[in-house]
Amino acid sequence: MRVRNYVTLGDVCEKGSSNIAQKDLEQCDGEYPVFGASGWIKNVSFFSQEKEYIAIVKDGAGIGRTMLLPAFSSVIGTMQYIFPNEKVDIRYLYYVLNWMNLAKYYSGATIPHIYFKDYKKERFPLQPLEEQRKIATVLDKVCELIALRRKQLERLDLMVKARFVEMFGDPEMNPFGWKRVTIDDVCFSIVRGPFGSALKKEFFVNPSDSTYKVYEQKHAIQKSAIIGTYYITAEKYEELKRFSCVAGDILMSCSGTMGEFYQLPVECERGVINQALCKFTLNTEILPIYFLTYMEQTISNLEVKGSGIQNIAAVSYVKAMPINLPPMKIQQEFADFVTEIDKLKLPIQRSLDTLEVLKKSLMQEYFNKGELK
Repeated sequence: MRVRNYVTLGDVCEKGSSNIAQKDLEQCDGEYPVFGASGWIKNVSFFSQEKEYIAIVKDGAGIGRTMLLPAFSSVIGTMQYIFPNEKVDIRYLYYVLNWMNLAKYYSGATIPHIYFKDYKKERFPLQPLEEQRKIATVLDKVCELIALRRKQLERLDLMVKARFVEMFGDPEMNPFGWKRVTIDDVCFSIVRGPFGSALKKEFFVNPSDSTYKVYEQKHAIQKSAIIGTYYITAEKYEELKRFSCVAGDILMSCSGTMGEFYQLPVECERGVINQALCKFTLNTEILPIYFLTYMEQTISNLEVKGSGIQNIAAVSYVKAMPINLPPMKIQQEFADFVTEIDKLKLPIQRSLDTLEVLKKSLMQEYFNKGELK
């Protein structure tokens, strides 16, 4: 039995900070990319890093999210640079950081933060450099296949959006003269998640048959009900029952990365939404797929506030947003088309799910905290 050589993040890397504000980039153009929590923002005339590096979201929605970014680029101030030393391969470290749940180190009720001084204590097995590179190469190949499957799904989604415009026209122009109502008119309820102080990390418990899941912004962004590790007791759930969500409810990200939608599937766990989500429970006048596609087409018109981390201005504003309401027969024709597309997506999604399980299994094997037999 060979015992793994454990180190801490602080042993193999150091942090760097950025003072770039997104609002300062508006009048700046060039050839060097700047990245934020959601990825590429724009190209500018300067760069902060001349070598490849790792970046971690340290403020706001998506804290702990990790990116491997190219040389001659920069990140904005809500991100943190991570520079590996000679002991660790950068791609190996990138996957280690992906495996760790760095979000658990958050503090701050309104805008969460994580600090390097806290998470640098995280331990992980450090293989010899040659072995690190082999592990990273294996994970690279799996991730490349995952990205390919996601791209295939995105192309099918584009077909749905094109069909939507063909059948219903531009939502803003409403060329077919469909009945115009408000979002509130087609929902039984619209609820924004509770204040952050209602879901502090000390309230979270290990999952069991009696616990309830906490749905986060990443569930809407990643279109998955399986991810996530936060749960609350039945007693806490009763306190937050107003924010409960069930299968069929539609979640919308509404802080930082805004306007991502996801309908909870039949097999989802019972739970509540957190402060970064808004929940829509539709009535019988509108089909979910029509609502989802319409909102995705028009969400850029949402009024927002905040210069760094943007937020929905008010639920009342969302409720008052207009929506075109075609006859149910026309909505159903669109739903039938989407059903056919979903049949094409099914084998791709199954392949994607299998690859995600494989990736998780490999990372568990490579990075788990135990002895290597």
